[in-house]
Amino acid sequence: MSSPSAAHHALFPGSFDPFTLGHLDLARRALAMFGRVTIAVAANPDKKALFDAQERVALARSATRGLSGIEVVQIDGLVVHACEALEADVIVRGVRSGTDFDFEVQMARCNRDMLSSVETVLLVPAPAHAHISSTLVRQIASMGGDASSFVPPAVADVLRARFPRSR
Repeated sequence: MSSPSAAHHALFPGSFDPFTLGHLDLARRALAMFGRVTIAVAANPDKKALFDAQERVALARSATRGLSGIEVVQIDGLVVHACEALEADVIVRGVRSGTDFDFEVQMARCNRDMLSSVETVLLVPAPAHAHISSTLVRQIASMGGDASSFVPPAVADVLRARFPRSR
């Protein structure tokens, strides 16, 4: 692969509730491709989140500390509006399955209709992370399981504190 283009700024949006090793994998790979990545933590008041937006931003920042070229911000509203405000020209999304792919293609087309200057790039997670989802991590942790093999260490610490294991 050629060196990253300084001309591209990728936005990696999501709820990141919580930030997983799959998210970290995609962020690192997007950074290698584009040179600059903004992880955009979406604040959606209609969604019941385990962590509030500020906690999710802090966890993503902790997980990406030391990765030069990655920034973490909170966004409200449409992703294309965040692209405009942050001057991002690429949206990065992960797809684990055909269902994810169908949904992401539909979103990419809508985003392109709203902001034609932005491209969407769909990345397939590494096999070691393909089965990880934030939903699964929340479920494991809330039922007293150990989710540490699916999340960065700081996230595992916060999950353990939020859901002490009872035995």
